[in-house]
Amino acid sequence: MWVSNQSSLDDFILLGFSDRSWLETPLFVIFLVAYISALFGNISVILVSRLDPQLDSPMYFFVSNLSLLDLCFTTSTVPQMLVNLWGPEKTISYGGCVAQLYISLALGSTECILLAIMAFDRYAAICKPLRYPIIMNQRRCIHMATGTWISGFANSLVQSTLTVLTPRCGQRVMDHFFCEVPALLKLACTDTHVNEAELNVLGALLLLVPLSLILGIYVFIARAVMRIRSAESRWKAFNTCASHLLVVSLFYFTAITMYVQPPSSYSRDRGKIMALFYGIVTPTLNPFIYTLRNKDVKAALRRALTKEFWVRTR
Repeated sequence: MWVSNQSSLDDFILLGFSDRSWLETPLFVIFLVAYISALFGNISVILVSRLDPQLDSPMYFFVSNLSLLDLCFTTSTVPQMLVNLWGPEKTISYGGCVAQLYISLALGSTECILLAIMAFDRYAAICKPLRYPIIMNQRRCIHMATGTWISGFANSLVQSTLTVLTPRCGQRVMDHFFCEVPALLKLACTDTHVNEAELNVLGALLLLVPLSLILGIYVFIARAVMRIRSAESRWKAFNTCASHLLVVSLFYFTAITMYVQPPSSYSRDRGKIMALFYGIVTPTLNPFIYTLRNKDVKAALRRALTKEFWVRTR
């Protein structure tokens, strides 16, 4: 049984993987390990970025913002998934579903814009090195980050409101494991073409436009890197950009697959796999991508394990 008789009629039922009950225990363990890894990795990046003076730069300011986004995103979805995988009830309250929808969509929208800003930061550092401290001064970085968060939450307010207000005629069984726009629209008992058109327009604005800007920026970066004479400097520039490009690829591929097409065309299993990828896999991998490929972050983490580091930060 995936829902008890005592569940409220306002609750949503999240089927998740209940049709493959033999998968629930292994997935619970995998998701729990992934969630703990995401918490540890992202919190570590945030702490060393804020406390280590050698990482006091615009690049690591935006990396710490990305880690905060990933930390909040996984916390908004994974705990509920773990509860549903572990127990017999597969429900989430109406209020919990709306909150999860709004928060996860806001954080995902914010990340779309933040990744474009991070690409611009790399452009300024590599293509305009002498003017970099002026272009990316502290005040401007704070304004850019603040604008990114406000834009993401504003977009979520529009999409979430339109989605929640769509009539469902009592339907409350979602073939998914957390509340998101495509899954909720499939419960609608009215024509959803307007919602789907709005979803595609906002999806294009928040996904395709930033992605186009990122690709265009990297064309200029590639030209600048090829003109660098020092092999060591060229490799360092390539290495910092490669980490960002890998994160961009992981995030945008799955997000575009989910949101830049009509929800009515989603296949059940593909939607779940894509949501798992950008909901758990990407936030878990992001901090390790930036640490494993970055000597500065690895050195900062090693320093953070020493007593002297914490004495200096008091």
